[in-house]
Amino acid sequence: MLSDPKQTKDEIVQWVRDYFNMNGPKCDAVVGISGGKDSSVVAALCVEALGKERVVGVLMPCGEQADIEDSKRVVEHLGIRSYQVNIQSPVDSILFRVRIKMEVSEQTKTNLPARIRMTTLYAIAQSLPNGGRVANTCNRSEDFVGYSTKFGDSAGDFSPLANLMVHEVIQLGHTLGLPAELVNKVPSDGLCGKTDEDNLGFSYDDLDRYILTGTSGNEATDTQIATLHTHNLHKRNPMPSFDPLLRMQP
Repeated sequence: MLSDPKQTKDEIVQWVRDYFNMNGPKCDAVVGISGGKDSSVVAALCVEALGKERVVGVLMPCGEQADIEDSKRVVEHLGIRSYQVNIQSPVDSILFRVRIKMEVSEQTKTNLPARIRMTTLYAIAQSLPNGGRVANTCNRSEDFVGYSTKFGDSAGDFSPLANLMVHEVIQLGHTLGLPAELVNKVPSDGLCGKTDEDNLGFSYDDLDRYILTGTSGNEATDTQIATLHTHNLHKRNPMPSFDPLLRMQP
């Protein structure tokens, strides 16, 4: 738990300001708004750091989104500009063209929308009058087990929550004065219709406990978490590259 959520909030706000001062003093922050706690907290932090005039929310349903009203509520609560782009057409088009060549895997169907969403965020960021920087909205808990889409929601220009676990993000959400029902909303991936915890096979409480102490309190869960962490390191580590200088060393 954060010992002083307000202090942490203030420090992140200053960190966001510093980032933009160095990497785009006139740029806007572009945040994909899912209606969940992570994107809501990131958007609220950016509003405090930059002012609502410099924060752009992007709603990206894929066809029908059951909780789209939650996304709309976030942008209304924060008073930020927003755009809604339905990504169903490009997703369907790519899947159709890939099917001509090969069978499309379930993993592809699940992850493609997240990659199209990130492409959409960058298209909007580069089309703004003063340019934009895309916010990554992943948290430490998700990153630890690779619960994100490579080059999808794991991408971005700056990441305010990367070192905060789920329970700490919830604390920040309440500190920022976001609607409690959004902060405490049961998280889902927005991809396959299941909750995050259904997909993972364990609770975020168990995951955060493992990160903090090295054990969730259950041996089978520990093995599951450790396996996911190891298998998904490729999502977190820098892309490997060949170094010809190493070949020249004796």
